[in-house]
Amino acid sequence: MTEQRSAADIMLESSVSCITVASDGSGDYNTIQAAVDAYPDDGVGGLPIRVKAGVYVEKLHMEKPGIHLIGDGADETIITYDDHALKRFPDGSQYHTFHSYTAFVGADDFTAEGISFVNSAGPGKEVGQALAIYVDGDRAVFRQCRFIGYQDTIFTGPLPEQPLDRSYFGGPRDGAERRKLRQYFEGCYIEGDIDFIFGSATVVFKGCEIYTKSRLTDVEVAEGEVNGWITAASTPEDVRYGYVFVECDLTSNAPPQSVYLGRPWRNHAKVCFLNCWLGAHVKQEGWHNWSKIEAEATVHFAEYKSAGPGAGRADVRVPWSNILTDEEAAEYDLSLVLSGEDGWKPFN
Repeated sequence: MTEQRSAADIMLESSVSCITVASDGSGDYNTIQAAVDAYPDDGVGGLPIRVKAGVYVEKLHMEKPGIHLIGDGADETIITYDDHALKRFPDGSQYHTFHSYTAFVGADDFTAEGISFVNSAGPGKEVGQALAIYVDGDRAVFRQCRFIGYQDTIFTGPLPEQPLDRSYFGGPRDGAERRKLRQYFEGCYIEGDIDFIFGSATVVFKGCEIYTKSRLTDVEVAEGEVNGWITAASTPEDVRYGYVFVECDLTSNAPPQSVYLGRPWRNHAKVCFLNCWLGAHVKQEGWHNWSKIEAEATVHFAEYKSAGPGAGRADVRVPWSNILTDEEAAEYDLSLVLSGEDGWKPFN
């Protein structure tokens, strides 16, 4: 089969249940982007896209609703690229954070299963921010996927209203309408070091492994440097839920007491860890204010029944965070967090 074969031709075959992508030429398309480009613009009648095992060196841009990517397993189907914030366009301007993605999801009802999304650019101290994925769609679902990077691995849109350090964000959503978005990650592996889960969406991470990479030298460890921050939420003030981690394992090869659970990218950040296991890398104070004293009165950083060597108690966590009661934790029922006005329920 060749790449000239249209998606419409494929869908007319009653025996075909999916479109296939294979880098060796044995599928309907050789690249994932080619399959996405052939997908119906409105998503109606679009077949799942089966991505066979292989390493796909692609920078994906997906702005059609309803795209469903199915890999052969995250260890087998790998999408990778190496753009980064310090890279420059031909005119000399920098990519900055939001042009650096390996995969961009810009429409609703996206699903990915059994795929790795990798940014291979390298550590932030060398290349700046480097996104593995930029998700700016509602009702996005990721199951059994892997997200690999260093600084800023996963961005969950939308962008905040205004940048803090310049007049523009850059990237595919600069100036776009800020919508209230919901996303769901189940059984995924997420790896990074600085602010590697960040953004404004309401997101549930269920049964995921959150792995913080060590980035410190022995000298920096001895001097007590911070290895990283797991989350940097920018939850809008009028949105009730930000990041909700449920039954996740927080693991790391970083030194003990060197990683914060999160810090507020914007002052109304909301992050909650429910029934999670926390490794020894997690600092006992738990949370950092990002040198924003005023944010301590407006953020909502919380935990419920944390376990493991990094689990904190109310007397050691920062006083402006919360250890939830049973009644307060019940308010984080996933149906309440994600249902919205349309009753969305991506979980069993």
